[in-house]
Amino acid sequence: MGTALVTGATAGLGLEFAWQLATARHHLVLVARDGQRLDDVAAQIRAAAGVDVEVIRADLAVAEDVTRVAERLAVTGDEDGETRRPVGLLVNNAGFGTSQRFVDGDLDVEVRALDVMVRAVLVLSRAAAGQMTRRGRGAILNVGSVAALTASGTYAAAKAWVRTFTEGLASELRGTGVTATLLSPGFTHTEFHARAHADMSGVPEIAWLDAPRVVADALADVRRGVVLSTPSLRYKAASALLRVAPRGVVRAVGKYR
Repeated sequence: MGTALVTGATAGLGLEFAWQLATARHHLVLVARDGQRLDDVAAQIRAAAGVDVEVIRADLAVAEDVTRVAERLAVTGDEDGETRRPVGLLVNNAGFGTSQRFVDGDLDVEVRALDVMVRAVLVLSRAAAGQMTRRGRGAILNVGSVAALTASGTYAAAKAWVRTFTEGLASELRGTGVTATLLSPGFTHTEFHARAHADMSGVPEIAWLDAPRVVADALADVRRGVVLSTPSLRYKAASALLRVAPRGVVRAVGKYR
């Protein structure tokens, strides 16, 4: 029984990660902005799964909040008087879509998205990797997107950074007992698109994935030490096509932000 820290843990894939990890008897550290929702989720998981659930109310667009989460990740359990368990799995899941054009959109929204999906991933991965390599075991799972292979706005650009960063981190961690995995789902039934006020009515049902399957596949890949985790054969095929397609074609069809 280990301890996992999940960001964006009260909705979407983050909530599904929390439940599946708790069911597998992992203790949890849950991170989210909404304190009431965070407390409610923690209480439900404690009652249903019987695991310890620690909560950290934090806005990952705020540097000071990211630092507090990083400090929790740095705990090794070896400090004098330290009773908190070290984190063995970090799930960098927090993120959101902007659903706006860059040139005439709200710049503050874009900067906030960059802070949550890039800066926080960088800082938290560094804190976790340092602690885990000292102990010789652990795993970091960064939630990316198939959108990283497209040319469809700043969300895709942020996820492209996460993809490259995770692959580089996996190479650096080789031989340490610590792994890094990138999860690259396609369209998934969660609250993500509704929160982004995105009109997804044109996306056919066959394109959608179910959150429980996405999370189960990702956790299985983490256990195997897989670096690139892409759920479903159809998105594996789509990813392969996007990697080899002429970039002019990719730019022409990219509309998802």
